[in-house]
Amino acid sequence: MSTGRLYGVGLGPGDPELVTVRAARLIAAADVVAFHAAQHGRSVARSVAAPYLRAGQVEELLVYPVTTETTDHPGGYQGAIDEFYEAAAARLAAHLDAGRDVVVLAEGDPFFYGSYMHMHKRLAHRYPTEVVPGVTSVSGAAAAVGRPLVERDEVLTVLPGTLPPEELAEWLATTDSAAVVKLGRTFGNVRAAFDAAGVLDRALYVERASTDRQRTAPLADVDPDTVPYFSLALLPSRLTDPAPAPADACAEPRPGEVVVVGLGPGARCWTTPEAADALAAADDLVGYGPYLDRVPANPRQTRHASDNRVEAERAAHALELARSGRRVAVVSSGDPGVFAMAAAVLEVAERPEHAGVPVRVLPGLTAAQAVAARVGAPLGHDFAVVSLSDVRKPWDVVVDRLRHTSAADLVLALYNPRSRARPHQLAQAQTVLLEGRKPDTVVVVGRDVGGPEESIRVTTLGELDPETVDMRCCVLVGSSQTRVSRTGAVYSPRTHGGPAAHPGS
Repeated sequence: MSTGRLYGVGLGPGDPELVTVRAARLIAAADVVAFHAAQHGRSVARSVAAPYLRAGQVEELLVYPVTTETTDHPGGYQGAIDEFYEAAAARLAAHLDAGRDVVVLAEGDPFFYGSYMHMHKRLAHRYPTEVVPGVTSVSGAAAAVGRPLVERDEVLTVLPGTLPPEELAEWLATTDSAAVVKLGRTFGNVRAAFDAAGVLDRALYVERASTDRQRTAPLADVDPDTVPYFSLALLPSRLTDPAPAPADACAEPRPGEVVVVGLGPGARCWTTPEAADALAAADDLVGYGPYLDRVPANPRQTRHASDNRVEAERAAHALELARSGRRVAVVSSGDPGVFAMAAAVLEVAERPEHAGVPVRVLPGLTAAQAVAARVGAPLGHDFAVVSLSDVRKPWDVVVDRLRHTSAADLVLALYNPRSRARPHQLAQAQTVLLEGRKPDTVVVVGRDVGGPEESIRVTTLGELDPETVDMRCCVLVGSSQTRVSRTGAVYSPRTHGGPAAHPGS
């Protein structure tokens, strides 16, 4: 018959809500739950685990025979405690041999000055064993006083209060920060060691961290007669002194800034970490409504959504917010510098009323790159990017640019290809391009790339149907060298010249 499994389960510093999800599940599923206690029989570990216990479980109460050095045992204190651990391990082994899973509860972390480790040393080589870590008392104490343990390259030293005062003082005088555990009867010596090391004025005391009986105080102010075993002393470093008092309300407001951020063309994974950091740090998000909807909600932030045709007004609003001390992220799709908000913000920022407001532009993955990557490398050689929108430039300018780029035999990326307000312009652009390009010129149409309705089509300039294209598309028109490989990849060779292959070849 197979044996049961041994689990050493950390419970954290005392609050049952700091028990990990895994620990709670294992406690509830165990056949046997074991826990230590002093001779009064009350177990702190069991009280923490109580919400997760279930009816019908076997409980093994492991009562220490001694808790101080005073004992009549012939082997002295160590002999008495070793004998206890052997007997306790034998009790648990009987359950394991019978095929029962045994959870041994441990305050804090099982391997951090915990009693479980003595069971582990005696049983782990004989039975399948798993140790579930828990929040340590040191972590709980640091949280209780709101002081970081260490930062940068600092060294944290954890010391047992049972060390001789002279040794404790030596450690305390040479470390950046420290935690001294196992106080109780050792408290007088511990406080004397802090004093001898010259750090008593910086030391803090934490008792029963995270419980409803939690107490914190400067170490120097604590009455030794009131100190229980479940307490510790902390020495925060000088780098982690208390935060300064809030600044005077009359002080100068903090400087704001505008960061123009590109989200990429669709998928969240295409938003760069730099852009994500800027979005997370912002107080205000400004942008076209559908683009703002792509940014996860954060109740700390204020969103300012607007229509897609009010770029100058949107930019001015962002700059006004920043001038008042707000950190503002102006949100664009794709890259903010490619037919998006960066130019609009920089143009409005030149007005005298916005002088001194800093503006940063963070790059993003643009639609042409995303569409190109889906099919291969059609932008592998020289290319041009043209918007077919005539909202901010005359249509005859668009036509003139199309003729010149076509004559230069550049790959073309066409943005804003066709909208409800101008459904005819893509067809006109197609006619213009066919003046200088062969009908079998490779064309790629990418729609909603990176989004839930993504589609990619490879066709030719002659076969392109403008009716199938809308504003969510980006159209790539190849050069005379752009080709489709035998595997279906579209690419423009980096070396110009040679015969071009076309769809179906």
